[in-house]
Amino acid sequence: MTTIQMTERQKTWFASLQANLEAQTGRSLDAWVEVLKACPETGRKAQAAWLKANHGLGINHASTVISAADPGGLGWDDPDGLRAALWKDAGSLAILEAVERIAAGVDGVVPTQRKGYTAWSRSVQFAAMRPLKGGRALLGLKLEPEASARLSAAVRKESWSERLTAVVELDAAAAVDGEIARVFAAAAERG
Repeated sequence: MTTIQMTERQKTWFASLQANLEAQTGRSLDAWVEVLKACPETGRKAQAAWLKANHGLGINHASTVISAADPGGLGWDDPDGLRAALWKDAGSLAILEAVERIAAGVDGVVPTQRKGYTAWSRSVQFAAMRPLKGGRALLGLKLEPEASARLSAAVRKESWSERLTAVVELDAAAAVDGEIARVFAAAAERG
């Protein structure tokens, strides 16, 4: 398993998000945790929607509050837990591990884990992948689709960066071949 990290840019962003919570909302993190106790919802997504609808918090501040209120939940501070929860299917996991091997061979690449996808960054995100049903995976890259016959234009709005304009569906770990390694490295160079 690859150790999931954060880029310096991501670390700075999260630190500033937490540091500016009180200045931007008028309440400290502890005060927001107390507000959340009145929430009738139990799911994290529903709690975030409640904080937005009733208190005007954006998704990033709401997620910060929810994570502070329930540190045992899966969040940015538990990337291995997020990875395990997302990549449950053995076929999809094998594809992820094949892409992780490619990523490990590209200088300066930092893997990061989100709830819905695994991402790779240098200074910015240049690739992301999520599992698909049936043991497959969708890899998005910061490349033009014309960079390879294997790529197609990203037509579905994904939760990852809009900069990832090319995608490829991978149906097995063996599909992560030299061509995928080439386009992954090319996307890293652009990123």
